[in-house]
Formats: sequence, C-alpha cells, structure tokens
Amino acid sequence: MLILILGLVIFLGLHSARVVAEGWRSTQIAKYGEGRWKGLYSLGSLIGFALIVWGYSLARKAPVLLWNAPDWTRHLAAPLVLIAFILVAAAYSPPNHFRSALGHPMLVGTKVWAIAHLFANGTLADLLLFGGFLAWAVVTYRNARVRDRLADVSYTGATVGGTAVSIVAGSVAWALFAFYLHALLIGVRPLG
Repeated sequence: MLILILGLVIFLGLHSARVVAEGWRSTQIAKYGEGRWKGLYSLGSLIGFALIVWGYSLARKAPVLLWNAPDWTRHLAAPLVLIAFILVAAAYSPPNHFRSALGHPMLVGTKVWAIAHLFANGTLADLLLFGGFLAWAVVTYRNARVRDRLADVSYTGATVGGTAVSIVAGSVAWALFAFYLHALLIGVRPLG
C-alpha cells in the first residue's frame, strides 16, 4: 500500500504544483526554462504513475475490503466512464461545447471517472486511488476556474464539429479500453 501512496503523492503532488506552489513553479520555469521544466515534470509524473500502477497491482493481491459494491454499480460505472472519456477528449479536441460550458473538461472527466470507480469498487486501494484522484480534481478544477475568472478567460467559439470530434474520439477510446485494454492492463473486464 505504501508504494501506491508514494506514487499518488508524487503524481498528484506534481500535478498540484500550480495549485499549491504557483510561485515556486514559476521560479523553476524561469530558472531552468520551460523545456527542461516540462522534461523533469514529465519524468517525475512517469515515475509517480509507474509507482501507482505497481502499488495498485500489489494492493489488489491482498485487498482490504471496506464495502461490498453491488453488481449493479458496474453497470452504472460503464456509462459514467464513457462520459468521462468524452470529457477528456474534449480537452484536446477543437473548440467544443464541453469546453465552453466547463472550461476544463479533463478535470470534470477525471471527477466522473473517479466517482464511477468508487461506485463499483470497495477496497482500501480503490478508495486511495480513486478518492485521491477525485479530491485532486475537485481542488484543481476550483483553482483553475478561479484563475480563469481573475484572468478574464472565457472558452468561446464552440463548434458542432469540435463537439462531434470530442464525442466520437471519446467513445472510440472508451470502447477500446472497456472491451480490450482494461482487461489487458488492469486484469478486470468491466463489462463482463
């Protein structure tokens, strides 16, 4: 469990730098340059992610059950994760209605993904992993929206085409993951 926690601290800690240490982050970028900062940030994120995957797989071998998730929650999680995939795709798609409405659809997608997994899973490792990501996404989203208001940032120019790209790309990625990659990488078939 400690490896999972260490991975979460590293990964989510790095991804929280703008929230908790904006001044320090700006100083590091100025000191080392944006390219080097991004390289070190990416390396640290990759290390944190690898520790999360390793720690979660170890924790699943000796699960600490906190609650029994009813079977129907798996059926609720699947469409919620589809929505999450579409929202994450919207963050990288051409201007779309999701970004116009939410500002930061990837963070909202992360919240939906985490909630879906908390519904369907009931171990301590699940609570740490998905609860950690949920708490991070809530705080980071709030911070990003405050920054947007202070900087008078708006997300306009949404197009039907951009929205369609988000929906198609997110749906295809979800189907690939739900029907193939989740079982291959996680060892669980979410749809049976």
